[in-house]
Amino acid sequence: MVKDLKIFIDSSPIIFLVRLQALELFLNANDDFYLTPSVITEIQSKNDEITQQSELLLGKEKVMVQATNLISLFNRLNVSLGRGESETIALATELQADFIILDDLAARKMAIKLGLNVRGTLAILKKLAQSGKIEINDKNEFYQNLINIKFRISRSIFDCVFYDF
Repeated sequence: MVKDLKIFIDSSPIIFLVRLQALELFLNANDDFYLTPSVITEIQSKNDEITQQSELLLGKEKVMVQATNLISLFNRLNVSLGRGESETIALATELQADFIILDDLAARKMAIKLGLNVRGTLAILKKLAQSGKIEINDKNEFYQNLINIKFRISRSIFDCVFYDF
């Protein structure tokens, strides 16, 4: 039997997946998802669509909210990274994550340096498309949709990820 993966998610991937109406599709995997209190605070900071969707997210059985016990690592990370990224990386390190979902470049580099298996929002979207859960009929239109929701990505990186679409 295949074990459930332990996936740790920062706030920005959650926000962008909500904006693309793909969060629920992602969370339907048979994996365990971990969020930190800092991430919850970030995604609930405005009373908007993101907040409403995050409340649905918190109600899922496979979504756990947990603080890290690696306070010294958190404090070192928090010098150069945001609170959400720092706590997510520390918790992922502590609980030996299978994957950590981060979009911030500095956070991704630090997580890789700590030996974590990093993915981003684009990797999630590609996996959802490959599994038929979302459709990408026009790559240029999809890229423009990402830009319209304020997802910061260069066209060259987008093309590298979606080269086979």
